[in-house]
Amino acid sequence: METGLVLLLLLAPFVGFLTNIFLGKQLGKNASGYLGSLAVIVSFVVTTVFFLQVSETKQPITVHLFDWIALDKFSVNFDILLDQLSLLWLMFVTGIGSLIHIYSISYMHDDINMHKFFGYLNLFIFFMITLVVGSNLLIMFIGWEGVGLCSYLLIGFWYKNQDYNDAAKKAFIMNRIGDLGFLIGIFIIGYVFNTLDFMTIKQEIMAGHATANLAWLGIATMCLFIGACGKSAQIPLYTWLPDAMAGPTPVSALIHAATMVTAGIFMITRLNFLFDLTPDVQTVIATVGVATSLLAASIGLMQNDIKKVLAYSTVSQLGLMFLALGLGAYEVAVFHVITHAFFKACLFLGSGSVIHALHGEQDMRRMGGLKGVMKITFITFLIATLAISGIPPFAGFFSKDEILMVAFHKDKTLWVLAAIASIMTAFYMFRLLYLTFFKEFRGTEEQKHHLHESPALITFPLIVLGILSAVGGALSLPGNSWLNNYLQPIFAHKTHAEHHLDNTAYMLMGLAVVGALVGIAIAYSKYIKKGEVPAEDDQITGFANVVYQKYHVDESYMRIFVKPIYFIAKFSRDYIETGLSNVVFGFGNVAAELSLQGKKLQNGNIGFYLFAFVFGLCSVVFYLFFLR
Repeated sequence: METGLVLLLLLAPFVGFLTNIFLGKQLGKNASGYLGSLAVIVSFVVTTVFFLQVSETKQPITVHLFDWIALDKFSVNFDILLDQLSLLWLMFVTGIGSLIHIYSISYMHDDINMHKFFGYLNLFIFFMITLVVGSNLLIMFIGWEGVGLCSYLLIGFWYKNQDYNDAAKKAFIMNRIGDLGFLIGIFIIGYVFNTLDFMTIKQEIMAGHATANLAWLGIATMCLFIGACGKSAQIPLYTWLPDAMAGPTPVSALIHAATMVTAGIFMITRLNFLFDLTPDVQTVIATVGVATSLLAASIGLMQNDIKKVLAYSTVSQLGLMFLALGLGAYEVAVFHVITHAFFKACLFLGSGSVIHALHGEQDMRRMGGLKGVMKITFITFLIATLAISGIPPFAGFFSKDEILMVAFHKDKTLWVLAAIASIMTAFYMFRLLYLTFFKEFRGTEEQKHHLHESPALITFPLIVLGILSAVGGALSLPGNSWLNNYLQPIFAHKTHAEHHLDNTAYMLMGLAVVGALVGIAIAYSKYIKKGEVPAEDDQITGFANVVYQKYHVDESYMRIFVKPIYFIAKFSRDYIETGLSNVVFGFGNVAAELSLQGKKLQNGNIGFYLFAFVFGLCSVVFYLFFLR
């Protein structure tokens, strides 16, 4: 029974992918959309069944599907592990994934390749489920690479635009850089433990058998962290994520909210017992996390594309999650992953609703005055904005406050930097809200004439996500955390998240709220009271232009890495390769001549093909029976 349900959980999206790719055009647009949505809903229902079972029994479920690799002392089985961590992740991956699929039915209705879009979405969910439920690093790596491939397909879905293709390639290549580190880490762990199975490695570490290999483990965890930097967009591999906005808005919500970008946090949390042995690497993780959060938040202050603001917001929030991971507060990082999934999915889908109403307009300087026309979109967007800004009692307040509290007790410098990033978040998110929904409409008369609230298939997911953004903090209330108790079996250490509500805790909560209110007040003063509108691109000067141009990091990467690689490749092609093949060794001419003669055999004569087949078969038989 369990095996059947596990296969249904895993394969339902894959069957949806195959059906949409091969039969989607014949089924029609609406049918392909509903089929793709149903496939993910089935996975969500099965996940809920397992989630309730494990919540009651407190025992993980392991399902052996088949033996996979057996090499001397090293073996890898294709097993599925459904424990507290994987099921929690699956709940919001499949749950929010289902809402995004439903949203996409209406959003992508006019696209000629709608069936392909839902096929790719289903394949993405399939690989994300594979990443989460695998019982060892090799299965995780399959899902890890799979979501990278699907992100390429989805970001470049509108492939007739070359800029979108470039964004897709950028995401794919930068993820491959991180993935190389992840792969090296897997090899080292396999060498040290003779296994890649999570539970076996944990048992070895708990038994004290890993202390002799701490140097190797330090290298391994650093390599794994590099992999996480690529997938979860941390310095220096973060620049792909804002460019991923080239994809349709549902793709932005799926990648940036609850799935792909959280893979790095999931991997480190899954291997928490390994990272606890390497405190120096944890320090690096915390430092990179807070630096990423601060850098991305500062860039978000000046962006005018509504989706770009949300993209840099995602990078910043991921940085806070990595700060928590580096401080050893894994359960706090997971908590922020969950609340972030709620409010960021709501924000992205809300931005898509706005873009849908404005027929593709994404520049906030061309918006304004939408709150009266798009009331549901505005209310849900407001709730999600309050949540990400850390205003109580919305979900983001509780998770962000726990991160700041942990940082305060561990390292005051990190706490100050994280608090500054949080204040910036409140400012640029309310800047986005005010410029989009308040004052007078600044678009064209034609856009103004066609302004309307989005259809029910778009607003329904917004309402659900808005509610979750409002009440999601109840998962881990200060001093009484259901989430921490639920996740306790996953962690090898005593939880760091339980802080008593003493005077220090109340002071930190108060400071966090005051900081958020300061950011909101500054935004209100500039964009409501004074009615300011951001300057046009050619009018932005000085340091503001440096921030607007994202500190020219992309241009620096182009000069330092991309152009030298192009030069070396061109030089190799024009001189080294040509010279070696044609002048020095003549290999190129030999290969060309052999291919010229060889292709003459493919002459289309069926009699000759039959003769070659019989002659070859007789030769094999003669060798086997007379010459061996």
